[in-house]
Amino acid sequence: MNILHISDLHFGTRHWDGNDQILLDKLNSYSADLVVNTGDSTSDSLESEFKDAEKFLRGIRCDHLISIAGNHDKRNMHSHEYFKRYISISDRVLPLKPEQTVKRHLYLQKDITRLDDHFTDLNYIKLISIGSVTVLIVCLDSTVLYEDEGYVEKEILKSLSLKIKHLEYDKSILLIHHSILTMDEEPLRSSFHVTDFVRKHQIKDIFCGHTHRLDLQKSSDLYLKNSFTQYMVGTLSSSNRMGNDNQFLYLKNWGTAELQIHLIRIFLNDGVMSFREELI
Repeated sequence: MNILHISDLHFGTRHWDGNDQILLDKLNSYSADLVVNTGDSTSDSLESEFKDAEKFLRGIRCDHLISIAGNHDKRNMHSHEYFKRYISISDRVLPLKPEQTVKRHLYLQKDITRLDDHFTDLNYIKLISIGSVTVLIVCLDSTVLYEDEGYVEKEILKSLSLKIKHLEYDKSILLIHHSILTMDEEPLRSSFHVTDFVRKHQIKDIFCGHTHRLDLQKSSDLYLKNSFTQYMVGTLSSSNRMGNDNQFLYLKNWGTAELQIHLIRIFLNDGVMSFREELI
């Protein structure tokens, strides 16, 4: 099974001047069974940006493409509606006990916003089959409406655990925008709860973005004898800043001893796009 990992497209004001078609051709040159997009498909969660992101993502040729929301995709009270309309139509997981939730802006006030959907989180579960292997994909919304720091609602983790309990699968992965291992200026404030969730369900691979940096880490709990790998990739098509790279990952033979991790760096010099691939 081969996985293509992209993140942080930032369509809108931060989208770069590269050629999207050339980038799509490069992405489609890899034989991916699954494409994971770990958030920030837009810059300011405007409807026009979601439309542009949808058009680009539809150009990726893969039977299984799964996207999650990033902090830039949750900039206004219509964000979750735009995300569902243009990026993902999956059924969301709701908290078992709404009255016990503490995440800010998890619910919008109906009498003020006049929105039909006042629940802003975008958590869901996917089961896909590649050959004889069934993969559980847990999509966790670490974003907080109007904010850049991350937070995962504990009641959502309980709801997800209950659903996972009744599912049958061979392997599992977690998609989350904020890193649960790497701290930055806009960290995930509930990483401890997420780590417990990962260990509880023996999830071995986590895919994230957010920082615009490449970071590959393996975490091992010496006491509980549990370990997992986190893949954090940089931006795919947003404007570079000093120290940041445009890049994506291609995991060939994921889930096997023959795993190969390919890092594809993207460069734009004088309007000409080029690529450099590294085997990690």
